[in-house]
Amino acid sequence: MTNPARRPWRPAILLVLAASLAMPAGYAAWYWYRPLTIGEETFMVPPGSTLKGVARRLAESRVLSEPHTFVLIATFSGRRQSLKTGEYRFQTGMNASAIFDHLVKGRVVDYPFVIVEGWNIRQVLAALQQAPRLEQTLKGLTPSQVMAKLGHPGQHPEGRFFPDTYRYTGGQTDLSVLQRAYRRMEERLNREWEGRRADVPVRTPYEALILASIVEKETGRAEERPMIAGVFINRLRINMKLQTDPTVIYGLGERFDGNLRKRDLLADTPYNSYMRKGLPPTPIAMPGSEALHATLHPADTRALYFVSRGDGSHVFSDNLSDHNQAVIKYQLKGRARPFSSYPAPGPATAPR
Repeated sequence: MTNPARRPWRPAILLVLAASLAMPAGYAAWYWYRPLTIGEETFMVPPGSTLKGVARRLAESRVLSEPHTFVLIATFSGRRQSLKTGEYRFQTGMNASAIFDHLVKGRVVDYPFVIVEGWNIRQVLAALQQAPRLEQTLKGLTPSQVMAKLGHPGQHPEGRFFPDTYRYTGGQTDLSVLQRAYRRMEERLNREWEGRRADVPVRTPYEALILASIVEKETGRAEERPMIAGVFINRLRINMKLQTDPTVIYGLGERFDGNLRKRDLLADTPYNSYMRKGLPPTPIAMPGSEALHATLHPADTRALYFVSRGDGSHVFSDNLSDHNQAVIKYQLKGRARPFSSYPAPGPATAPR
């Protein structure tokens, strides 16, 4: 029988083996979980990238100290084939584990694109051209050509894109963002149309969109939208001209220099609501959710007129006499002027 006492080397060998196993394991744990000092690094993973290629580029960018351990641990995790393409942002304090987690879960950088309530199509397209990391496919196209690209040839673009914040990732196209905004407007408009008040005198969702765009442009304070809508609804009911400056301004287009003149109010164009009854032929801006809702759920009011106080709010009047007095007080600073020198009084009789 062998005497264990004669083999004192066995504990030493076991100790060496344990140490030889513990050292790589300790290094791997240190490598995988230690916080990195990398500042802020934007990193692209293009289609077709391999784990080894990504690890090598991360090391070259000094995000990782070396690539081999990253590849080894990622391989043992069983997720090495799960890398998602896109743009990533890594920051100081992250560790290799978090970086790998971002890559396999596709936590890519996204950017906001905002369509503001009341913007027109020219403003939307100009903002798209300035959006960072967005692939430009519409530059140089006319609005009608853009609509054809969207699959809606012949459709007027104004009012068709819902004001909201749309998030996109690097490499997505301007067309894809517009498609989302178009679909969202259709969804919101149809939802409001289905729940509309039965007595609202607009015949189609498109007419509602036109009127909502006017309400959007005329409203300075959100809480007044139902009242503004109520005034225009009342006018439509009695076949009275809408007489609203924003439609005239829209008809002037790029010729408008910020000063609306008497000759502009008297020039007969399809958008001059001082000269023509009913709605203009198209929307004049992108109405937001509140304007859409107010248009199809207007306030119960007898008001036919409103005039700005100069602070964003309005005075509403049921009759022309009260309205003229409000114009004298808030627009003419108390000095009366012959109203006959202006077009027939509208919601906010000129001068505004």
